[in-house]
Amino acid sequence: MWTIPNLLTVARIAAAPVVALLVVFAGDAGAIAALVLFVVAALTDFLDGWIARRFDQMSRLGAMLDPIADKAMAILVLAALIASTAPGTVPGTVQMGDGLWTVTQPHALALAIPALLIMLREVLVSGLREYLAGVPLAVTRLAKWKTTAQLVAIAVLLLAEAWPALRGADPRDYAASLAILGEAADLRLGGIALLWLAAGLTIVSGLDYFRKAWPHLSAPPARED
Repeated sequence: MWTIPNLLTVARIAAAPVVALLVVFAGDAGAIAALVLFVVAALTDFLDGWIARRFDQMSRLGAMLDPIADKAMAILVLAALIASTAPGTVPGTVQMGDGLWTVTQPHALALAIPALLIMLREVLVSGLREYLAGVPLAVTRLAKWKTTAQLVAIAVLLLAEAWPALRGADPRDYAASLAILGEAADLRLGGIALLWLAAGLTIVSGLDYFRKAWPHLSAPPARED
């Protein structure tokens, strides 16, 4: 039962709150650690499935845990990214002489809206699966695409958070620091664009699940004798 694929999936579930906490509370070093841990955890999402198929280690436990791990990683890390994003401006400033330069970032709503749509879909589909316990709702290719899109978008957003520390921004060199913060803002824009794409795929895949479940949802309740 506790095969290598299942252990990798459990490790991914355990990594999700750690990544979220690092994003919110651990500063520059935490941003780098969150990025590395998230990328490693995301890779296990593909590795555990490959190992399970290659070595015939597929199990009902693994089939249950894998979507839980995906949802935990997406929901917790997106919530942490929303919490760490102040409305209106990028966290961080560059000292220049007697003044203070700031680099603006896309408004927090541009990140929060697709993130909340993704969270809402995951909750609704989880509730649907619980209500239809015993009715098979197989994971579709579209659902796998949406998971991949979510992971890539979150990885880019985490890279944006870690970028100033990775590039070694020096507050004493305002020109270089300003350029680095601008690069981070561009990465964040790219991550937000990818997140909107992921949100679109997430909504479409969710509607596909509800379409397949509709015959069971619309059927009259069984009569008790």
